[in-house]
Amino acid sequence: MLQRLLIANRGEIACRIARTARRLGIHTIAVCSEADAAALHVRSCDEAIVIGGHTPAESYLRADRILEAARAGAADAIHPGYGFLSENADFAQACADAGLVFVGPPPAAIRAMGSKSEAKTLMARAGVPLTPGYHGAGQEARRLRQAADELGYPVLIKASAGGGGRGMRRVDRPEDFAAALASCQREAAAAFGDDRVLVERYVLRPRHIELQVFADAHGHCLHLFERDCSVQRRHQKVLEEAPAPGMSAARRAAMGKAAVEAARAVGYVGAGTVEFIVAPDGEFYFMEMNTRLQVEHPVTEMITGLDLVEWQLRVAAGEPLPLTQEQVQCTGHAIEARIYAEDPARGFLPAIGRLAHFATPPQSRHVRIDAGVAQGDAITPFYDSMIAKLICWDSTRAGALARLRAALRAVHIVGVASNVAFLGRLAESPAFAGADLDTALIEREHDWLFPPPAPPRRAAWLAAAAALLADEARGAGSSPWEARDGWRLAGRGQREIPLRSGESTKTIDVTYLPRGWTLSLDGQDSQVAAHRLDDALDRAGLVVSIDGARRNVAVVRAGSAWHVFLDGEHHELADDDPLHLGAPADAGSGALRAPMPGRIIELLAEPGTHVAKGTALLVLEAMKIEHTIVAPRDGELRAFRVATGEQVGEGVELVDFEPDQAH
Repeated sequence: MLQRLLIANRGEIACRIARTARRLGIHTIAVCSEADAAALHVRSCDEAIVIGGHTPAESYLRADRILEAARAGAADAIHPGYGFLSENADFAQACADAGLVFVGPPPAAIRAMGSKSEAKTLMARAGVPLTPGYHGAGQEARRLRQAADELGYPVLIKASAGGGGRGMRRVDRPEDFAAALASCQREAAAAFGDDRVLVERYVLRPRHIELQVFADAHGHCLHLFERDCSVQRRHQKVLEEAPAPGMSAARRAAMGKAAVEAARAVGYVGAGTVEFIVAPDGEFYFMEMNTRLQVEHPVTEMITGLDLVEWQLRVAAGEPLPLTQEQVQCTGHAIEARIYAEDPARGFLPAIGRLAHFATPPQSRHVRIDAGVAQGDAITPFYDSMIAKLICWDSTRAGALARLRAALRAVHIVGVASNVAFLGRLAESPAFAGADLDTALIEREHDWLFPPPAPPRRAAWLAAAAALLADEARGAGSSPWEARDGWRLAGRGQREIPLRSGESTKTIDVTYLPRGWTLSLDGQDSQVAAHRLDDALDRAGLVVSIDGARRNVAVVRAGSAWHVFLDGEHHELADDDPLHLGAPADAGSGALRAPMPGRIIELLAEPGTHVAKGTALLVLEAMKIEHTIVAPRDGELRAFRVATGEQVGEGVELVDFEPDQAH
C-alpha cells in the first residue's frame, strides 16, 4: 500500500480522499492556494503546502509546483482528484518521470480519451455506437457550419477537450451558429487551453446515462452499474441517481459491455466513467469517457457498498481488483443532489460569500454529506461554487426520494445564495418523482421549479420575533436591573418589533407575560413562548410554541437579518430601518451592473445604437463560465464603461443604457 499521498485538488473530493487514506493508514499532504490556506481540505490532511496565488492558474494548475511539493513532502503518490490536472496526460507522465505513482490511468489512455474527437474515432473502431456528428480535424468556421447544416438542427457544439458542461452550446437555427461557435471556442480555450470543437446531432429528449468502469494493471476490467445524470442546468449535472430508472437487464448488459470495451480499447487502468446519450427509443450512443473519478461517484458507492477511492489507491499500488463482475452487487437506490452557491432565479448565477451558518442533517447509512466547506468558510470567485453533495439511499427509489426531500429541508445555509430551495422543488416535481427524465427537464418544468416568490407565512414573522425576544432574555445578566422579561411596577411591559421582508413591513406588538409573550400581528393575537436548544446564542435551534402548537424551528441572526427555516422554507426578515429607502432603481436608471466579479470577454453591441430587449450587450466570464449581459428592455446603448479584458468587481457599472419611455 502507498505510504505518503499528496492530494493535488481541493474541495469535497480532497476531503473525501483524505478520509479514505486516513482509514488505510496513509499519510496525507494537501496542496493549496493562498486563498485556500485555511480551507477544509487543508484541515483534513496531515500536512499542507501552499503552492501559489489565489487563482487555479497560479496554483492547482501549476504541475511544476505540485511536483515540487511532492518532493518536499516525500510523497510516493499523487491523487489528482477530479478537475484541474486529473485528465492531463502530460502531468501524469511527469509524475511517472519523477518516480511518483499517479493515482489514475496511464498517460496514453488519458491522451486517447482527452480529445473527444479522437476518442470517438477510437470508439468507432471498437464498435461502440456513436452519435452522428463531425469529429474531424478541420476547425474552420465554414467547415463546422457546413457539418451542422448537413446534420440538421438542432446540433450541439462541444469542446473537444471539454467537461463539466463548459464549452458546450445547443444551436437550434443556422443563423445562431456563428455566435454560438465563437462563444464555445472562447470558453473552451479559457477552461481547457484548447479551442477545438466537434459538432453533433442533438438528440431530442435525451437521457444522460453513464457507467462507472474500473480496471487494474493485471488485465481485469469491469463496470459498477450505471448512473442517470439527466437532470442538468447549463449542461452541468444537478441530480444524479443509481441505478437508472427503467433500465432493463438487457440494456444494462449491452451498455456495460460497450463501456468495458471502451476502457479496454485504450488500455485503461483505474476508475473511469463512460458516458452515453440515450434516445427515447432506447438507442444509446457513446458521448465521452472521463478518465477520472466523477463528482457523482457516491451514488455508485451507496448501491454497491464499495469505497471507490480505496479501489483507486489499491489499484495504483499494483493490487488486482478485489471483485469480479459477477461478485459486484447492486442493492437499493441512491440519489445525489449537488448543493451550489448560486441563484437559480438569476439563471443559476454563481454566488460568493462567507457561510455564516451551514447546517446539514445527521449522517447515517441512509444519508451522506460530502462537503468541501464548513461554517465560517468562504465561497470565493476563484473556484467552482459547489458547497456540498447530499446523497440519500433506501431500498427503493421512492424511499430514497423521500429521504432526499426530508434531508434537503434540514440543509440550512446563511451568508451566500444557494440552490437548496430549488433542489427541494426539483425533488418534489411530478416529472422527477415519476422518473420522466431527460436533459431538458428543468426547462420544461420551469413553471413548477420557478414559482413567483411567496411572502413569509405568519408563523415565520412570529418565529423571528420570538427568537429576538428569547435571545434577549437569555443574554440578560443576573442583576434584576439587567432582566429583559418586560416586568413593570404597574403591569406587564409592552413594545413593538418592526420587521421587513422585501418591501413589506409589519409591526409586531409585544406584551410580556410571566411565561412568554402575546404577539399581535395584523390585528390577530397569539400566545407565544420560545427557547433556544443550545446555550450558545449563535446556535439556530429554537423551540417555539404558537397558540399551543409546539414546533422546532431554525432561526439564525446574520447582521440585521433573521433567517427563519420553517417546514422546508427559508424566509429572510430584517429589522426594519426607518431610513430604508426601498428597492434600488431598476435598469431604467441607466446602469447595468456586474452580477459578480469577473473579466470582460467581449463587447457585442455598438455604442450609440438602439437595441431591442434581450439584445446581447457584452460577455462576462466568471468562475470559468461565460455570462451574457443583455438589454433589459428596448432602448439606447449610450456607452460602455468597461473594456475587453478588464477585471471588474460585483456591482460595477458596465454600460450606460437609456430605456425607451413607456407610452
